[in-house]
Parts: sequence; structure tokens; C-alpha cells
Amino acid sequence: MNLRFSIIAVSLFIFGCSQSSKTSQKTVDPQETDGVYIKVLGIAQDGGMPHINNSKEFEAVSQGKLIQERVVSLGLIDTDAQKKYLFEATPDLPEQLYFLHQEIASNTIVDGVFLTHAHIGHYTGLMHFGREAMGSKAIPVYAMPRMKTFLETNGPWSQLVDLENINIRPMQADSIITLSRKLKITPFLVPHRDEFSETVGYRIEGPEKIALLIPDIDKWFKWERSIVAEVKNVDYAFIDATFFSEGEIPRPMSEVPHPFIDETTALFKNETSAVKSKVIFIHFNHSNPALNEQHPKRLALEKEGYRFARQGEMYGL
Repeated sequence: MNLRFSIIAVSLFIFGCSQSSKTSQKTVDPQETDGVYIKVLGIAQDGGMPHINNSKEFEAVSQGKLIQERVVSLGLIDTDAQKKYLFEATPDLPEQLYFLHQEIASNTIVDGVFLTHAHIGHYTGLMHFGREAMGSKAIPVYAMPRMKTFLETNGPWSQLVDLENINIRPMQADSIITLSRKLKITPFLVPHRDEFSETVGYRIEGPEKIALLIPDIDKWFKWERSIVAEVKNVDYAFIDATFFSEGEIPRPMSEVPHPFIDETTALFKNETSAVKSKVIFIHFNHSNPALNEQHPKRLALEKEGYRFARQGEMYGL
């Protein structure tokens, strides 16, 4: 999605940093929750940042004025079971799996990949499991029925299935998947541009805390559930923050519907700071001013309690 404005100045930070100087951004020590935790591996919308056809962003990254933001992904780690899982197979999958390996250096590169839908930033990283790259053996890939059919019947993805580079594990909406005695995953349907597959979010339940992941949804009012009620029932809610407000990009934004950050915060206007602090915005388009950690709009929302995901952060479950 092309920028309408000049490049965004983003503060430089080290990818591996899991803590922040801001109280609203403080993450939980995973050891406090029995060694089960989430690690943020990417926060950008499908096109990443720097973004295609934006030479100024690439120049700024090369000069150290901007940092590269990898495409949205969460890692899920269970140190007791020595298991690690990935949410989304992004174009940045090789590097994101390396960061996951730094958490647990087990014999398996990953113990499972959970897909949300068939848009480019969320499944195309599967290509790295193919014979042209890793040539993996039976990587578990969790997919909904239409997503499963899409992978099985369309090349080059079907080759991954035929060569058994991946092993598709079917999912059903609202059906619990038990990964270990400490971890349960539940997919649920959300309205999105479902050209090739359905779209799901995930409820990630640990021994002590629960997280919600909804990186893509059209608009909250199209969903039969209340996002406010859903947030109140969890400890963390990683939710779609593709755009901050209307008019952010030079094209009809109805073509790429997402809940604007200012629409989401309007729904939470009358909620307490404790509720607002459960909201962790993620999946930022490169045009989103919230990528700038010093932008006044972002700082104002952080004062209210809202959080903005950063690469490398950890959240105990």
C-alpha cells in the first residue's frame, strides 16, 4: 500500500530487546508464568517496512534512520515441553524461525505453524519449507478447511503437500487444540476479504494467562462478537492496527477494510485503563504514524493504557 505522506521517523531499537522504558510497554518475565510465553516476531502489515516501491524508506533503513519491521508473527514457547510454535508463515519466516530458535534450540525447527488466512503476508513463508530451500519433513501446519483445500489444490503449495514437506493439521472454528498440558489453542472465524480462504483469529491459553490474536479483520461491526467483551475476557489482545485513520493512503480505503486505530479506541472510550492496557496493537501498514514511537497520537494513547507491539517483546502465559 503506497504512502501518501513523507516517510515516518521511527526510533531505532535493537530487535532482541524485550523490555521498554515505558510502563505501558513493559512485558512480563516468562519465568513468572512457568516458562510459557509469547514472543513478538513481527509487527508489520503484509508488505513489511520498508515497503515495495518506496525508495525513501529503503534509504532510511540503510542509513540507520529507520528500522526494518518484519511482517506480523508471534512465536509461542513452552520451555517445559521444549516446544515452539509459529503464528503466521510470513515472507520473513527464515529469520523469524531463527529468533524462535534462540528461545529453544531443539532438534525441530518448529513444532507447528498456525495460519490465519491466505493473504500474502500470512502464508507465503511456507515456500521456505520446500525442496528449493529447506526441504523439510512433515512440518505441522494448522489450517482451516478452505485454507487446507487452497494449499492442497494450488501450486506451488500443493507440492509442499505432495512431497510431505508439510503435514496439514485440519482445524475447525471454536474447536480447542491441546498442544500440551499447559497450552490450548482455539481458532475462531472473523470477517475478512476471504477470496481464497476463510480468516481466523486465535485464543491462546496458557497455564495462567490468555492471549487473543486478530491480525486481520474487516471492521469490528461486521463481527458477531463484541471486541470489547472479548478483550475483557483475556489478558492480552493483539489486534489489527493496519491503519490509524481514514485518508491514510491515496486509494479508496474501502478496498482494504480494516478497523482504524481511532475506530477501535472509540469503542473502548468508556473502559478503564486496565481494560485498555490489554489491547496491544499490531499489523501496522508502513503508512501508519503509530510506527513512530514518538508520534503525539501514539503517545496520547499510551497514556490511556493502550500498548503497541514491538519486535522482540515477550508476554508470559
